[in-house]
Amino acid sequence: MSIVLSLQQAAIIILCYFILRSFPLSQRYCMLNPIPWALIVLLFCPGAKEVSALQPGCTLEGTSEDYELYEDGDIMIAGVLEILRIFYNIPVSFWRPPSFASLKEKLISFRNYRHMVAFIYAIQEINQREDLLPNITLGYRIFDSASNEHEAILKTFLLMSGGRILAPNYICQEKRMVAFIGDLGSATSRVISVITGIYHYPQISYGSMDTTFTDRVRFPFLYRTVPNERYQHIAIVQLLKHFGWIWVGIVISDDESSHRGSQDLLNLLARNGICVEFLWIYGTDEHFSDIESQFKTIRRVRKSSAKVVIFYCNKHIFDYFIETYTARNYPDKIWINLSMSFYFVDKTMRSLVGRLKGTLAFSVRKGEIPGLRDALLQSPQNHPHNSVIAILCFSYFGCFPPTQHFDYGNKRCPENITLRLLPQMLYDVENFRITYSIYMATYLLAQALHSALGHLGGPTANSHLSDTIKPWQLKRKLKGAYFLSSSGEKISFTSEGDVPGVFDITNWVGTTGVTGPTLTPVTVGHFNSSAPEGQQLRINDSDIHWNPRVIMDNFSSAPSSVCSERCSPGYRKALRQGHPICCYDCVPCAEGQISNSTDSDNCITCHESEWSNKKKDMCIPRTVDFLSHGDYLGSGLVSLSVVSAVVTCSMLCIFCIHNNTPVVKANNRELSYILLLSIFFSFLCVLLFIGRPQKVTCLLRQVTFGINFTLSVSCVLAKTVTVVIAFNATKPGSKIKKWVGTRVSIWLVLLCSLVQVGICLVWLISSPPFPDYDTHTYTGKMILQCNEGSVTAFYTVIGYMGFLSALSFIVAFLVRKLPDSFNEAQLITFSMLVFCSVWVSFIPAYLSTKGKYTVAVEIFAILTSSAGLLGCIFIPKCHIILFHPEKNTRRHLIGKLG
Repeated sequence: MSIVLSLQQAAIIILCYFILRSFPLSQRYCMLNPIPWALIVLLFCPGAKEVSALQPGCTLEGTSEDYELYEDGDIMIAGVLEILRIFYNIPVSFWRPPSFASLKEKLISFRNYRHMVAFIYAIQEINQREDLLPNITLGYRIFDSASNEHEAILKTFLLMSGGRILAPNYICQEKRMVAFIGDLGSATSRVISVITGIYHYPQISYGSMDTTFTDRVRFPFLYRTVPNERYQHIAIVQLLKHFGWIWVGIVISDDESSHRGSQDLLNLLARNGICVEFLWIYGTDEHFSDIESQFKTIRRVRKSSAKVVIFYCNKHIFDYFIETYTARNYPDKIWINLSMSFYFVDKTMRSLVGRLKGTLAFSVRKGEIPGLRDALLQSPQNHPHNSVIAILCFSYFGCFPPTQHFDYGNKRCPENITLRLLPQMLYDVENFRITYSIYMATYLLAQALHSALGHLGGPTANSHLSDTIKPWQLKRKLKGAYFLSSSGEKISFTSEGDVPGVFDITNWVGTTGVTGPTLTPVTVGHFNSSAPEGQQLRINDSDIHWNPRVIMDNFSSAPSSVCSERCSPGYRKALRQGHPICCYDCVPCAEGQISNSTDSDNCITCHESEWSNKKKDMCIPRTVDFLSHGDYLGSGLVSLSVVSAVVTCSMLCIFCIHNNTPVVKANNRELSYILLLSIFFSFLCVLLFIGRPQKVTCLLRQVTFGINFTLSVSCVLAKTVTVVIAFNATKPGSKIKKWVGTRVSIWLVLLCSLVQVGICLVWLISSPPFPDYDTHTYTGKMILQCNEGSVTAFYTVIGYMGFLSALSFIVAFLVRKLPDSFNEAQLITFSMLVFCSVWVSFIPAYLSTKGKYTVAVEIFAILTSSAGLLGCIFIPKCHIILFHPEKNTRRHLIGKLG
């Protein structure tokens, strides 16, 4: 006996080692982990008994409240299904089985009952088919896991050992199990897989979507007829983005699967710009013990500004949370349930119909199971040995079927009692989702068995089929098995051991039934991970009925759930320091910038030729501003220029007509003609400054102006020098006599002008003027202007003119009192005074103005200085010629001189 016990203990210790390795490192040594303790119980249980068939040996009795369903067959399938829900109100002791008195609640879920019936119904249906496993009968043995790891471990060992006495590593039954179906939850499915995987039993879970089960190294024999949870994460992100919900809360249950799955969801939400206001853990132990912590979590949800709350927890946590939250008349939220918390409804929730309307839920694909409705609605009296249906009747009707006897109560149900009296909200026999998954799992397993039997190579007695088919053989066959859905789609396992990611999006609509208010799930959308990107989520917004207590103003539109209201076009988001990225202030775009979309992170700077409108949501062409012929200032200057040029031309004509008169001949008439012509062109060069700047006009206007004015000033200087030479030559012994009568004045004009021409040539070659625009001086305006190219060259031209003007003024001032009736020195002095005054004033005025007014200042300086030369030098002479011809004689001039 000691040897047998030592071998058994060694096997259990090895099993315990593999189970601990399947858990994260942080939980491997946790004293509260039930799995290693359950195995240690199997080694050192004080209540161990000997099994007569295995004498000697150590075994452990199962719990006294096992709910078992058994049907013999040629091939046996094990089922560990969640049927009852057990809540413990005292710490669990693994030294003795928990008694019924130690349980606070033991409730049956009507939806879980459907799963069990669908499993049995599928096996019965397969047994009647001739094309699938012909002449072979499938049998089953079903135990209830009660959504509890402790129970799942015990029931798994019972199913592998056989009988009702635990004998790990021994088979106490004639027909061994070939595969396991179960469980609904991730935690129980994990412990079942760890145990059965050691013996290479294939396992098909019909409700667990945990992402870790895709690890084919840790879970090589685990398959699922529900999608991987990561597809659900993608679906919920797309749903939130569809409705613009970027500020949400998450409530999770305190278990490993929820922690891990919620962390994956958080990472995906963050990558898509969705912020989580709170993530609160709703501990499973708080359900009965830590009520204060429970209420604290609920108060936090109430105070949150997020109107959308995602439940990442099992159905029992969701039930309790919603019941507690709504009992205090807290503000309603939009609840979003993931598939793991969808199958929740029991009779305690009927009072919450008004608060749960508008809830959105993700659920696995819906399917039709012909004939299952009648099986679900059969009278309890048709199942005299089904203890589960007895508990179901007691949970809702408060009585037991007449054909069954229990020690918990003696009240018997009427003989006409039927499950048809249950409302659809509690006992839905139309919408099969998880029920369809377990139905599909059974058929896929049958397909694998059919394929495996087809490769045996010879006839085998039906009584030995369970020994002939090895569990590990089914793993290879499950990869090729397929299930033909009610819609005609072939469904098979993916390489990761699950089915494609297809979900229905349902909306809970409040309706009034025969038995009172009820909730009806209405499909409003779908998600298919196999669809092209951008077409995976399809949802019909108009079919959704929102909770009117959440949206008070517009019942047809979706509510908003944002930390900050969306920034309208024309504004940008400015993040609040220390807050998530979804919390921001809306700041208007700066001048010249726009944002043409909602919730813009940055404003876009308009092109230089454009400017922002008043709303700053559109770039509009800037108002082009330049000194044009059409505005008043431009037309006035053009008129003044043309009139001045006409006057100058008239004076030139007068001089030509009176060419031989003494007034014209005095003081070098050739220089007078040149001066008049230069003044004439100076007036006309103003036209180059007015109008839209072009490349040609920009090149010519400053050069033309500079050369013309230099020619004018040079002529004035030459006239003054001519007077000086003429009067100094009359002195006895003067050496200047040789310069009288020569072309000194012409050469002087030519020399001075050539210097200016050289300066202009260097300017044009090195850095010529070009058309440009100024977008900085005036808001919303683009000033077209000529860029001078080289400011130095421009001021050199002005400076050279200023030098010649100053020199002319000085020379004219020195000879102003010479005795000559036709001495122009006084006139030249005054004209140069006007000229210099204008251009000295021009420089500060030019620097202080912008845009077209800068051009206007320069034009005004040109017109004024030219008019000064014309008026001071030539108007007095024209006055004599036209109005005092008697003074335009040689005798008069000689007499005046004498």
